[in-house]
Amino acid sequence: MPAATPPAPRRSAPDSRIRRMIRIALRILLFGLLGAIVALLIAVFVTASTLPSFQDLMQKPNGQTVRVHAADGTLIVALGPSYGDWLTYDKIPSTMRDAIVAVEDRRFYSHWGIDPVGVARSVYVARRLKAEGRRLQGASTITQQLARNIFLSSAYNYGRKVREAIIALALERKFTKQQILELYLNRVYFGGGSYGVDAASRKFFGHSGDHMSLAEAAIVAGLVKAPSHYSPSADPQASVDRANVVLDVMQDAGAITPAQAKAAHPEQVQFAPEPKQNSVRYFTDWALAQLDTLVDEQTAPLDVWTTLDLKMQKAADDAIRANTPKDLQGALISMENDGAVRAMVGGTDYVTSIYNRTTQSQRQPGSSFKLFVYLAALEAGVKPSDPVTDEPITIDGWSPRNSSRRFLGDIDVRNAFALSINTVAAKLGQRVGFEQVANMAHRFGITTPINTHPSMVLGTSDVRLIDMTRAFASVSNNGNAVTPYGILKVTTTDGTVIYQHDAGEPRVLVAPYVAAEMTDLLQTAVNTGTARAAQIGRPVAGKTGTTTSNKDGWFLGFSSGLTTGVWMGRDDAKAVPGMQGGRNPAQAFAAYMRVALQPRPVEKFQTDVTLPEWQLEPDDEAYYGNPDQAFGNEGAPQEGDQPAPKEDVAPQNPDEIDDRGPPAERPQRQRQSDGDKPPQLDQKWLDGVLGNRRQPQPQEQPH
Repeated sequence: MPAATPPAPRRSAPDSRIRRMIRIALRILLFGLLGAIVALLIAVFVTASTLPSFQDLMQKPNGQTVRVHAADGTLIVALGPSYGDWLTYDKIPSTMRDAIVAVEDRRFYSHWGIDPVGVARSVYVARRLKAEGRRLQGASTITQQLARNIFLSSAYNYGRKVREAIIALALERKFTKQQILELYLNRVYFGGGSYGVDAASRKFFGHSGDHMSLAEAAIVAGLVKAPSHYSPSADPQASVDRANVVLDVMQDAGAITPAQAKAAHPEQVQFAPEPKQNSVRYFTDWALAQLDTLVDEQTAPLDVWTTLDLKMQKAADDAIRANTPKDLQGALISMENDGAVRAMVGGTDYVTSIYNRTTQSQRQPGSSFKLFVYLAALEAGVKPSDPVTDEPITIDGWSPRNSSRRFLGDIDVRNAFALSINTVAAKLGQRVGFEQVANMAHRFGITTPINTHPSMVLGTSDVRLIDMTRAFASVSNNGNAVTPYGILKVTTTDGTVIYQHDAGEPRVLVAPYVAAEMTDLLQTAVNTGTARAAQIGRPVAGKTGTTTSNKDGWFLGFSSGLTTGVWMGRDDAKAVPGMQGGRNPAQAFAAYMRVALQPRPVEKFQTDVTLPEWQLEPDDEAYYGNPDQAFGNEGAPQEGDQPAPKEDVAPQNPDEIDDRGPPAERPQRQRQSDGDKPPQLDQKWLDGVLGNRRQPQPQEQPH
């Protein structure tokens, strides 16, 4: 009897359950994948049915155009997108079509709107870039880029990428490859405000886009990746370098031969000259940057009416060009007592440098900062005629020196300011408190940080020209705050006003008598002191400023209701031999103001300058030395001086300031009757500016 075969081993229950679970998971995955494909197909078909027709997509987009007008209504500049003629597929040069396909989407003619090979490659590259802290760019096909440019925003997120892919597939279903490429080349942004190959060709080469050389096509095709970086108008060499990359890619793709690539020579392409941009663009750049905060309209064409006076702007431009030494930069801003900016020159040449030195640059102001020292002193009760002594002084180890290396002894406050004497400024700063001087600067509109070391009285903190000019304008405005503005109103093309400038309620910064006395000091500086080069044949009040090693020269002043600030120096802050605020900057101020004030009647100040008895024809060397070198020569920390520690002086309590001014001994023009009180300081606003937290007084506490 044969032996019985052993029974087959039984599968364990756990193995059976695992296999069943795997089969179920695979089925779910399969059905899910099929469902996703069906949903994608439905989305593509629905999207394709809702896409505009080819004729509709050929219409030029309604990009917002902004027309900027001067104060007299003259059109200054029109800003907005530029669209050239629509070029059909057969009118677009084959070199242009081949270049854009080679560099942007080599498999354009073979994919369905999404390139699987490109996606796989982008995933691999994305992992490497993520490890380096960078983000993947340029993984989209031409069709995807077209979908994004026409229908979507540039926001980078997965939701947008999914919508982009669906629209790209729909575009490929509805239109031919030739139509898609035609749409793309007529709608893509090439930089410089140019959309489409025709607009780009006209801007960069000066001719239409229906005939372009291989080198020109390579330059234009290379712009899509980074229009602002590779634009010929921004960096011609970068555009040429990028064009050579495009030629290499075209050769690698088989679109051109090595001989054709070698013969292209992008470096020999003649670029169309840029239209000359005068200094008015400094003003329009500054003013239009505020437009988004003033109006909500983002698409409709707008007319912007500004405060700019074209004659004054030309005078400012001429004054800066004529008086700024070679290889230096100069800046000028001029404003009315209500803050309306009439002229703005941010540099000697807008084409070579769009950097606006009136609003963006922060430089040390030198002795022009003494404005705030003397304002604080006058508010604390010091009078222009008070006697002071110009003598050696040391504050916390810091010893300021005068430019003449001499000390005049007994002198009054008025002439100490006119001669920009450092020792007296230091004494006054110590007397009122350096913290109080910093508060005064912030009160008058200085937006940058101010240190409170004793040497701060000589202007050691960086400031902006527009802020300093604003401060001087506030003195001219009888001690009321001045806020610079450049836009009067904004209207739609049919004349509907959607924004109108509102000056608001005036804010008192200092009592009127303090502003009048400060004007007295500033007028003396122009008539008898360091600012004599700013004289223009009518009353002028102003102050010079010069910094360490003559790196910066300043002059700020006002006359007949117009305040102007001038700065000169090097952008790299290197020393400039001979640069002083009382020379080129003051001369530029005078050259501008003579023209700007010509149509205005002469306005006298509330105070007349009283010349000192000894002021006949003083010896420049004896009294002035090197005028107003606020550091180095005029007394800021010299080599070997010890750094000045922060002054530990409690700020003066604003509540203790006597807004009525000194009593009866003040000149008659400043006396007031018992019932005639000057405007009060807006203490709540001042506390907000200065960051003070005031405790409620006992009578203000609730019962």
